[in-house]
Amino acid sequence: MTRTVQELMQLNGKVALVTGGAGWLGTAMCEALAESGAQVIVASRNLESCQKLAERLPDNAMAVPLDVNQEDAIRTCIDQVVSETGKIDVLVNNAYSGPSTGLKEATGEDFQQSLQTGLTAYFVAAQQAAKHMREQGSHGSIINIASMYGMVASYPEVYVGTGVNSPPAYHAVKGGVIHLTRHLAAYWAEDHIRVNAISPGAFPPPRVSEKGATFIERLESKIPLGRCGEPYEVKGATVFLASEASSYMTGHNLVIDGGWTAW
Repeated sequence: MTRTVQELMQLNGKVALVTGGAGWLGTAMCEALAESGAQVIVASRNLESCQKLAERLPDNAMAVPLDVNQEDAIRTCIDQVVSETGKIDVLVNNAYSGPSTGLKEATGEDFQQSLQTGLTAYFVAAQQAAKHMREQGSHGSIINIASMYGMVASYPEVYVGTGVNSPPAYHAVKGGVIHLTRHLAAYWAEDHIRVNAISPGAFPPPRVSEKGATFIERLESKIPLGRCGEPYEVKGATVFLASEASSYMTGHNLVIDGGWTAW
């Protein structure tokens, strides 16, 4: 059967949940999924921000509260989405709120918090979404947001004297996300549930870039394309992995890093 690219990339009739959906990259991913026809569910602890974004998206978009620090809250959120929409076709695990402490200051508690929000919560959400996808008998897609720092270490000289840290817990968690993605993909393929990751970088949010030009200049000097990414540049990858355009892909880590990991 021949299908056009336009047909493959369409998400009409699909329900997509994005955790951390009102954040820096989450907003762009929600926009992309909605622009491709999906009913988007924007989820985070800041319900007001989620509601404001949902109001800008097509009429069937929804906002739901979600605290990824609580396992029950994650499962309840996904159950609520299915109860209100009838299904879930796409899950984007994007929420993360770990401490930004550096190597010298980081504590075991920092690691525990980072692991909970950036790895344990991803698994719990994926597990609950997969349960519903099996019951629906649908071909679901789970997208885990990792990072270039889940693949390589950062350059120490980029951070010295800038007031910006490269948290060791963040590196550990994002590396875990990439391998968890592979593991889930292998085990859930028989259920027609695809699991892939996106590793973005560098996409510094305003709270980081506003700390000064020195850090951004150093960061960009390490990127072959010579600049940091803009949120819209994750849109294509998000729709691609959510849609039938990537129907023969699972366990893959799609890197969007301006070439950072190429050298």
